[in-house]
Amino acid sequence: MSQSEDNLASTASLTNHDRKLIHLPGSIQPHGVLLTLNSQLQIVQVSNNTQEILGKSISELLDKPLTSLLDNQQVAAIRQCWTKKHGIYTSCKVFINTNNSEQYFDCIAHRTEETLILELEPTQSSSELSFLSFHALVSEAIADIQKTSNLSDFLHLVTSQVREITAFDRVIIYQFDHTGAGSVVAEAKREDLPPYLGLHYPATDIPLQARNLYKRGMLRFVPNLTATAVKLVPLDNPITQQPLDLSLSILRSVDTCCMEYYQNMGVSGILVIALIQDQQLWGLISCHHQTPKQLSYEMRQICAFLGRIVSSELTHKVNELELDYQVKLKSLQSEFIESISLADNFIDALIKPEIRLLDVVSASGAAVCLDNEITLVGTTPEIEQVRAVIEWADTQIKDNLFSTNSLPQLYPESVAFKDTASGLLLLRISQVRRYYILWFRPEVIQTVNWAGNPHQAFQVTEVDGTVTLSPRKSFAKWQETVRLTSLPWKECELDSAIALRNAIVGIVLSKADELAKINRELERSNRQLASFAYAASHDLKEPLRGIYNYSTILLEDYAQVLDDEGIECLQTVVNLSVRMETLINALLRLAQLGQAQLRKQATNLNELLTELIDILRASRPDSHLFDIRIPRPLPTIDCDAVLVNEIFSNLITNAFKYNDKTDQWVEIGYLDSHPQQTQAQSFVNPVFYVRDNGIGIPQHHRETIFRLFKRLHSQEKYGGGVGAGLAIVKKIVELHNGRIWVESSPGMGSTFYLTLE
Repeated sequence: MSQSEDNLASTASLTNHDRKLIHLPGSIQPHGVLLTLNSQLQIVQVSNNTQEILGKSISELLDKPLTSLLDNQQVAAIRQCWTKKHGIYTSCKVFINTNNSEQYFDCIAHRTEETLILELEPTQSSSELSFLSFHALVSEAIADIQKTSNLSDFLHLVTSQVREITAFDRVIIYQFDHTGAGSVVAEAKREDLPPYLGLHYPATDIPLQARNLYKRGMLRFVPNLTATAVKLVPLDNPITQQPLDLSLSILRSVDTCCMEYYQNMGVSGILVIALIQDQQLWGLISCHHQTPKQLSYEMRQICAFLGRIVSSELTHKVNELELDYQVKLKSLQSEFIESISLADNFIDALIKPEIRLLDVVSASGAAVCLDNEITLVGTTPEIEQVRAVIEWADTQIKDNLFSTNSLPQLYPESVAFKDTASGLLLLRISQVRRYYILWFRPEVIQTVNWAGNPHQAFQVTEVDGTVTLSPRKSFAKWQETVRLTSLPWKECELDSAIALRNAIVGIVLSKADELAKINRELERSNRQLASFAYAASHDLKEPLRGIYNYSTILLEDYAQVLDDEGIECLQTVVNLSVRMETLINALLRLAQLGQAQLRKQATNLNELLTELIDILRASRPDSHLFDIRIPRPLPTIDCDAVLVNEIFSNLITNAFKYNDKTDQWVEIGYLDSHPQQTQAQSFVNPVFYVRDNGIGIPQHHRETIFRLFKRLHSQEKYGGGVGAGLAIVKKIVELHNGRIWVESSPGMGSTFYLTLE
């Protein structure tokens, strides 16, 4: 067989071992007898040892009523089993005349779907163990167990008490992990035996089928592992025509591989008690004896009862430890969520103070990814390494929550930063945006002590083309260094991460609702304010016109009766009323824009600017002094032509108004792209510009100039004005869902950039 074929055979054999139907062996252990009964209590199947134990041949029992073996009173008690649920045991003492002598038996019965299984074990006692005797044996042990609070002390005390009660050479408590592998967490033994405490065992040592049976049966007793199994007659159950299901049989024979496993350990007798926590198999109390070991049915019942007490206490103690940790996480989580919900900027609250984001899942580092912005917290990989992990997660992880305690196994590139991120817990906050929270845990190098080499848990040999599976021979301590793993993520930590995600989504939605309400209210207020401004501006013009007219009449008709000072005052009133009307007109224009509906249409900007320039030249006597340049034809765009005309009119007028050069010029054009234009701000229309060689604008005034009635110069300079032109331009640009900004150097000119959507 080639190496690859050998590996395939080994893999197949191990798989078959895990799937082996050990509950259908067709045989029992030889220290008792098994009878299978139908619903009329007729014996339809027996074990092939009735002559030795009962003094009756198979033919004397098979197809005979149970009354041929037991008296009517005993049969009536057994008949009650048919009224009970599957898997419920009924036990009693019975006596049978065997070879002309009276022999007492422990009789244990339970039913399956179609049959009643009766198991008989010889006993020396004719009476049941009394409650007082039972209480005397276990009451002190139970009291000591219940008052021990520390989990490790509790487990060691259990092994000591069970060994004292049963007198086995060794008693260990074996705990399973999530993979089915296990480790010895407590031990009581004979002083001359080698210790097993702290040793680990691969999942193949107790395969899935065996674990499932332990979960159902609670207790397994094999007094002599070297004893030859006894076949059932007939081999298949006559009622079902199938092998008899012995899952809950106390006499079920031992699988040959399991038998060899224990013999390789030097064990001849075993008692195994299942420990159940929250309806799951937590571990086993495993009792070993170097020689065959008999244990009465009553003593086994005591051990089974003790196992239930230990399971109950174990559940309480484990749950208490987990609950304390969960309460701590819940408290941290509640404080954290409250701080986020109250913050104006929940992103800042998420990462400050940093420690809370780490504590909610007990991580050493975290990364908050909001699209392309990544914020690192605590001990983490470099930001580019984190970015690479997110790129990998985008393609490989579909769930909202993902965790691993060995990231290098899934993402080999992470070996480079194993010291900070061998463990990863990833939380996807949004399915639409690239919003993640990543938590990291460092590598924890562990030295694991195995009971023998786990890579040689089973040996595969081939004889005449048949592959045979046998357990390892040595259980001596074998050390292995485990790398590239972190501490595993607990279920409550994963729950905490999910709760945080739900809270963040809820907070974001709540903030969005609040913002929508504010926006609706703001929109309503703006409409009311625009209506008020329009009405107020319109109504103010009438009395202002009266002030202007009457002041003019006084100057024209009554100047001869006024002195120079009076005439000057009236002239000031006229000038102020003119300026006031200009201000009102500007305010009225902004109010009109606030209520305006865009009338978009395809507009040829070349034609629009040609008409505008002709009007400007006609209205200015000194138009020969300035030059308007258009370096290349402008595009046709979808816009409100009247309003866009107003934009360019204001910008061109300002360009020449604020220009102290002899040769004045203005250039109008567009760019294909601009440094300030990010990928997220890509526009359908190009970026337009209006450039001049005027006086320029200081850096600190580049935002101020777009405010209403804000002038950078006195009324006497640069032709006056009220400072409304750029505010109106900005308003029109925003109506087109665009933006406007300026770049300028004092004395060198300015360039206004704008976009129109």
